[in-house]
Amino acid sequence: MESSDYKVNLEIFEGPLDLLLYLIKRDEVDIYDISLERVTTQYLDYIETFKLLNIDLASEFISMAANLMYIKSRTLLPKREQPPEEDAEEDDPRWELIRQLIEYKKFKDAANFLAQREIEQEQVFAQVPEKKQALNQQNPAPLADVSIFDLIRAFQNVLKRFEEASDFGDIVDDRYTVSDKIEYLLDSIKPGKPLNLQSLFEAATSKVEVIVTFLALLELMKMNQFCAKQDQLLGTIEIERKAGVPEGYQR
Repeated sequence: MESSDYKVNLEIFEGPLDLLLYLIKRDEVDIYDISLERVTTQYLDYIETFKLLNIDLASEFISMAANLMYIKSRTLLPKREQPPEEDAEEDDPRWELIRQLIEYKKFKDAANFLAQREIEQEQVFAQVPEKKQALNQQNPAPLADVSIFDLIRAFQNVLKRFEEASDFGDIVDDRYTVSDKIEYLLDSIKPGKPLNLQSLFEAATSKVEVIVTFLALLELMKMNQFCAKQDQLLGTIEIERKAGVPEGYQR
């Protein structure tokens, strides 16, 4: 099966702190109230999914996974058995991680604010024709960009359909290749017609087909031929083929 040898190298990756903030926001909890057990389990699930898809992971992701498991183990120990550390006076082993998340979130929010201000300034003109003003008022609010973490979450939800099936390692199915699925997506999806991401996998009959289809989608997004949007945070994900891309694909 080609997907087992297919290596995905995405420039759209963010860092491990971005993933932790995403998981915290998804659970709608305050940073100060994070459950180390829950967030560690979810983080490791994402790491396993990345490995399943053969996606290259930066060493920072693995380092954070080890750190989470270490902190989690410390929270399970009685205070008298805590290992000696420079910050041993702190009762909560989570505190150093919480501090990192808070500081990182400050910088991230500031960067997003400046980016939004730049977009707003680009739309300011000294004089705007009346017809253009009316057109802008009729346009719906743009959909939000989708992060790799949103896409992985949707992929994990699709895989739940096959939870009772045999393990991935027991499946040998070479009917599906990433190249073939790329051609299929380009042939079946026309530009300018948004499509619910889940509908891509409705006809899938195996985990292998789901994996290969998802890898094909990631490759097309990397090639800037497809984009993904959602109406709100953690909302429905829609994919759309961009206009002006070739009808076929050759690897």
